[in-house]
Amino acid sequence: MKNLAALLLLVTFALTSCIQGNEKPGDNTDTGSELLINSNITTNTTWTTGNTYVLGTRVTVVSGATLTIQPGVIIKGEVGTGANATALIIARGAKINAQGTSTQPIIFTSVADEIKPGQVASPNLEPTLEGLWGGLIILGKAKGSFAGDVTEIQIEGIPASDTNGLYGGSDDADNSGVLKYVSIRHGGANIGEGNEINGLTLGAVGSGTVIENIEVVGNQDDGIEWFGGTVNVKNVLIWNSGDDALDTDQGWAGTLDNFIVFCGANTDHALEIDGPEGSYNAGHTVKNGTVKGNPASEFGDFRAGARGSFSNIYFFNFPAPADNNNAGRGDLSLSGDATLANFQSGILTFSNLQATLASGVTLTTAFRNGTDVHASEVAAGANTVGANKSAFTGWTWAAAANQLSDIK
Repeated sequence: MKNLAALLLLVTFALTSCIQGNEKPGDNTDTGSELLINSNITTNTTWTTGNTYVLGTRVTVVSGATLTIQPGVIIKGEVGTGANATALIIARGAKINAQGTSTQPIIFTSVADEIKPGQVASPNLEPTLEGLWGGLIILGKAKGSFAGDVTEIQIEGIPASDTNGLYGGSDDADNSGVLKYVSIRHGGANIGEGNEINGLTLGAVGSGTVIENIEVVGNQDDGIEWFGGTVNVKNVLIWNSGDDALDTDQGWAGTLDNFIVFCGANTDHALEIDGPEGSYNAGHTVKNGTVKGNPASEFGDFRAGARGSFSNIYFFNFPAPADNNNAGRGDLSLSGDATLANFQSGILTFSNLQATLASGVTLTTAFRNGTDVHASEVAAGANTVGANKSAFTGWTWAAAANQLSDIK
């Protein structure tokens, strides 16, 4: 009987040590463990410094629960596509408290990545690899401008059968938590034809949420995409996004301040700015950015009634634009009558745009539709606007790979 009791005690200890996603703070005192998470998080949970957490499925922090991720934690997503794509979702009414530091960033990556706690750069993966897992999705209760003036809608990248993917509401001050010093890598798994997950998706996230010091590397879809909401975001670096680096939709009404974009071989637009889809009209502010181009990339495309304020942005290393009948690279363009009308009426504004242009390119061909009056050409390295790169030193993979040397 004593031997049986000892065996039962050992089995119980082993089972409680294999955390499935609902551990309480202090349950796990070991360091350096790799822990599988394969169920939704329904109670307050802490992922602890020194550990690596593996997402074995699509994991949702459900309404009423808070997930705390301590500095230096690494989260890895299993490989999967379609309904099996791995992702971490913060549902409406839930919170994430992920406060990394400049010496201990929190890193989201793929199980193929051999990175360990304490490392910043991957020891085995290239920063161009994309689509190896899903991404991080935060959903809130703030307003968005949705087709048909509905108040809530399902986020892209999550099957409609999963109601944890709903976002939207009327609480513009909604608080989804804190995200600081976080690097998200190799994501963007495809869940359907032309439907990939962004590195960081923000759906109707409210202004009570704090998002600062974010890096997205090698994502197959957009680096960051906003769908409505009022959240303000500060200090963002996007490197090698597969579609657009920064994408805004559905009447996002917040501010992005201080950002760097390094376009990759698959980056379409550095900025893709879409207007409201319903009658609720809201614009956002984007300021203090530096954008390094790539031969296939475009400065930005402002579409579908885009609105907002864009200032103090420097563009360089872009190709000569395609001719006027085939725009789509190396320029900033306004698409559609509604966007042009908003520009003419001052609903869409630009100021202090600077660019170092390819040989023979003029401001009027690089900044189309009359936006050239708000732009100036400067020699390489002579820009007086742009990002403050000091915000990204020490903790980003881009800094470790010496990418910031190109930024004045």
